Amino acid sequence: MKKRILITGSNGLLGQKLVELLRGQEGVDLIATARGTNRLPVTEGYTYASLDITVPSEVHAIFDQFKPEVVIHTAAMTNVDTCETDRAGCDLLNVDAVAYLIEACEKHGTYLCHLSTDFIFDGADGPYTEEGIANPISYYGESKLKAEQLLFDSKVRWSIARTVLVYGIVPDMSRSNIVLWVKKSLEDGKTIQVVTDQFRTPTLAEDLAMGCWLLAKDEVEGIFNISGSDFLTPYEMAVMTADYYGLDKSLLQKADSSTFQQTAKRPARTGFVLDKAKKVLGYTPRTFQEGIAIMAQQVADLV
Repeated sequence: MKKRILITGSNGLLGQKLVELLRGQEGVDLIATARGTNRLPVTEGYTYASLDITVPSEVHAIFDQFKPEVVIHTAAMTNVDTCETDRAGCDLLNVDAVAYLIEACEKHGTYLCHLSTDFIFDGADGPYTEEGIANPISYYGESKLKAEQLLFDSKVRWSIARTVLVYGIVPDMSRSNIVLWVKKSLEDGKTIQVVTDQFRTPTLAEDLAMGCWLLAKDEVEGIFNISGSDFLTPYEMAVMTADYYGLDKSLLQKADSSTFQQTAKRPARTGFVLDKAKKVLGYTPRTFQEGIAIMAQQVADLV
């Protein structure tokens, strides 16, 4: 029997990496969903259905049609500053939509793998284990914590995959990431300021997709940290990117967070301890260095 897995947000970076990974898995019947038209570069190996997760009737109709056994929920409003200024929009996508999915999952006995974030923490004492005390300092973080709470209070079988600063590349990129930004800026001879007082464990999108699959295939329950394992500042990430491409590091200027006028506060020191995911799931993330090399190969393949 094939396991029917439905992905939300399949047009996004993680969604596309999941489709790439799962359409090749034996015993998986894959349903990819996103709002509007399918932007995936491949059309075989899965079924696409348009789904606006903020409309309860659409959520229920899709569940009635496909009866998924597993849902991997990647769709979210992740622009931290937009979440701060458009709180109603943020709540609709990050909280209300999760409530609709939970309702449908309860009705159909579906297992739900939900994506969450390091931004549920205040960044006072990272890296965090799964038991870290949540205390968000941005509305984005608050909305993601509310969604986690909905799962805790629900009757569904669930897992939460918490992640950190996801980077990667797909043919149809709607947003850049630190590696691409640094590479392009330095190639253009631009001086850029990069912060030295924030710490993260940056996550290659392929690794995050693999972590979600490891949870989904055995329907493992609980909270899992799924990120990279290198504990780095954005400045260190920029230096490693410049080194990899042989670009001029003197264009990188150290800065602290107060240099930047950002609408939402960012936690200073997050990052994750991965012991649980490594032990329970056999999760093995790539190093940041390996991630840069993988992306470089993918960029070359796109040309």
